[in-house]
Amino acid sequence: MMPNQTYPTLEIENTDTRWQTLLHQLMPLTRDGLLVAFSGGVDSALLLYAAVQAAGAQGRVAALTTTSPSMPMNDLLDARDFCRELGTPHIIRESGELDNPLYTRNDADRCYHCKYELFDLSFEEARRAGLKHVVYGYNADDRYDERPGHRAALEKGVSFPLAEAGLDKQTIRACMRRFKLSLADKPASPCLASRLAHGVTVTEKRLRDVAEMEALLKKAGLSLYRVRINAADNGYFLRVECPEREMTRVVACAETLNEKGRALGYRWVTLDMGGYRMGGADK
Repeated sequence: MMPNQTYPTLEIENTDTRWQTLLHQLMPLTRDGLLVAFSGGVDSALLLYAAVQAAGAQGRVAALTTTSPSMPMNDLLDARDFCRELGTPHIIRESGELDNPLYTRNDADRCYHCKYELFDLSFEEARRAGLKHVVYGYNADDRYDERPGHRAALEKGVSFPLAEAGLDKQTIRACMRRFKLSLADKPASPCLASRLAHGVTVTEKRLRDVAEMEALLKKAGLSLYRVRINAADNGYFLRVECPEREMTRVVACAETLNEKGRALGYRWVTLDMGGYRMGGADK
């Protein structure tokens, strides 16, 4: 199955049909040997589970998770535990996107360069393991967003069965819960580099700063949050995003957040009264 732009969402009437379509698409890929690029998130978790189900006794499936300073540690732990639950071979590779100046300059193509590195490593590991195909967790809703990383998938010949089977985010969650999979209710967890506004150079320190600040929010009991890095005159500042219902928790630990942010070298820490927004680094 080569990547294409055909999405049969309108023809698929229910979750069961979409699920069976997904298994049908994956089965021949597993017979040749299939590597799933597994981030530890919900979409690729369902894709991996489906691949294992489609493989049965005749197919072969492995998962690849890449690590770098831009990957939240919880995602690596979730990926490891999920593969253990499924009994799936799990390959962990360190990726080197921070060595690529086209990535670290952090323009609109940052995700393209990250995914290109991921897919290079994926095919390298697939060949080493004797697997022919690589798939990743692009879903039917993603086609409505600007996804530079998907361009890398098309260029590299990576397939995206979730989208091709018409599985959108809601259907993916429904399937995860139906099969009682451990990551069913995991919040979205994009890479830490997505917290940096375009034009703010990606560095290991800045990624570490974001992780440390978000750890404080988690400790304060927030369930959904982002710490963004934005440029200011003669420096940078930190901007906290969270749903309106959780803003009081941020205010309650404002002194701690401000002290930590200033100690890390930022001019100030602010709470964005507009609330949490997906892709909010530049909004």
